[in-house]
Amino acid sequence: MKPIFEQIVFEETASIFAFEHNEPHFEIPWHFHPQHELTFIKNSKGTKFIGDYVGPYQPGELVLLRSNLPHCWKNFAEKDVPAVSLVIQWNKGIYAKAPELKAVFQLLKSASRGILFDKEQTKPLLPQLERLIHLRNQDLYVQLLQLLVALSQCNFTYLSDTSFTDNLPQEYGTRMTKINDFVAVEYGRKIYLKELADLVNMSEQSFSRFFSKMMGRPFFYYLNEYRINMAARKLIDTGDSISEIGFSCGYESLPFFFKKFNELHGTTPKRYRKKYAVKR
Repeated sequence: MKPIFEQIVFEETASIFAFEHNEPHFEIPWHFHPQHELTFIKNSKGTKFIGDYVGPYQPGELVLLRSNLPHCWKNFAEKDVPAVSLVIQWNKGIYAKAPELKAVFQLLKSASRGILFDKEQTKPLLPQLERLIHLRNQDLYVQLLQLLVALSQCNFTYLSDTSFTDNLPQEYGTRMTKINDFVAVEYGRKIYLKELADLVNMSEQSFSRFFSKMMGRPFFYYLNEYRINMAARKLIDTGDSISEIGFSCGYESLPFFFKKFNELHGTTPKRYRKKYAVKR
């Protein structure tokens, strides 16, 4: 289930795209794009996928995503209840890295994991966000910056455990891309550390140190998180049996799969599906 690249088309003289989505469903699949994105959920409930995070969303949520972070929202199918959101997307680098904007750029760095803002703190900012949808040109440019400055003073929680960092040496970024691509294809079978080490031309010991330094946890801990989150997506997106999903995500023992799923999501796969799956 690899994220697809979305090409966002701006007007010829614009670097910011602000709009309201109001449709029966959020139709865009799991995807990524080079632009930063701020999304406010006005209406509908469902499940959000941010990086390796899978969980429910409610009206009133405000989420900031850094560029290239895979994401999507899937709303529950409810009669006469449209999926409504406000979305602001903008190109990287449109604001200069001035010392006065240090808090804003720290906020964007944090958004490499996807961040969910505190509802009470952001509530007074919502009229300002609503106005952005109706602005263009320099007014939109200035007002977006003012909103980001205000948001940089608000509390938030991280969503994804995995982050994207622009400031890595190119060699490190290339290695991590190879590793992530490999896991995305091969997570359903038994994976050996030597395979990953050979893939990036490192010894197993060096690879283990490199991965832990880059991701903040050992590779097999990350692999387990990846498998469980893929299982969560399949519980929501497919009608496959729970045992089929467990085996397809690389677990040879169903009791072990249930144990790891409960550790990450605090519930059983059956209860998770019942709570979050879109009714068919």
